[in-house]
Amino acid sequence: MKLLVFIPAYNEELNIVKTVQNLQKHCPEYDYVVINDGSTDGTEQVLKENGFNYISLPFNLGLDGVFQTGNLYAYTHGYDLCVPFDGDGQHNAEYLPLLVKKIEEGYDIAIGSRFLTKKKHRSLRMAGSSLISFCFRLVTRVRFTDPTSGMRMVTRKIMKHIAYDQNSGAEPDSWAYFVLNGAKLAEIQVEMNEREQGTSYFTLPRSIFFMLRMCISILFIQFFRKGGDF
Repeated sequence: MKLLVFIPAYNEELNIVKTVQNLQKHCPEYDYVVINDGSTDGTEQVLKENGFNYISLPFNLGLDGVFQTGNLYAYTHGYDLCVPFDGDGQHNAEYLPLLVKKIEEGYDIAIGSRFLTKKKHRSLRMAGSSLISFCFRLVTRVRFTDPTSGMRMVTRKIMKHIAYDQNSGAEPDSWAYFVLNGAKLAEIQVEMNEREQGTSYFTLPRSIFFMLRMCISILFIQFFRKGGDF
């Protein structure tokens, strides 16, 4: 299967070289594209200087916008699979073949989970993650241990829907929608790195708001969306 790895990058001038080199070292057989999401630092210059394959968005679209851009790029360029790969170095490329293998077993969505075989540590953020997992399983009857994981590989039919449906973003409610409409989702256990440079978008207030919004969407809003064919 032909896989595209797309790398979202917003102000990642300190991380992006190491991230791309990690991908090229462990998975040289996979194509990649860096999506420069309207960075205001030297990210684009670093990409140019290193000869990396990239596209630059005219302004910052955020998580969902970049996710849809990556899926659209993969779909229009004829890829069978695509997966985001964090530009801050948190993802490990050696897990990508395992996600591909899971897709080859017949799944439509394969997700790298930090908690499939390991317990979540105690924190308010992890409590929110557990609540989303509970809501997801309540609605779909499918176990989903790491709903905020960024390693989400999809097949071409899911890719197309994400690319052309503005309501299908990178967040857990989209995966609930897909599963409710017949998509098969599986997880594999992965390890993720700590961010070395920069700061995360998810502050505590944003995390709380995100968790509440996802639970409401999974429990109620998904039932009012037009169904697809997965």
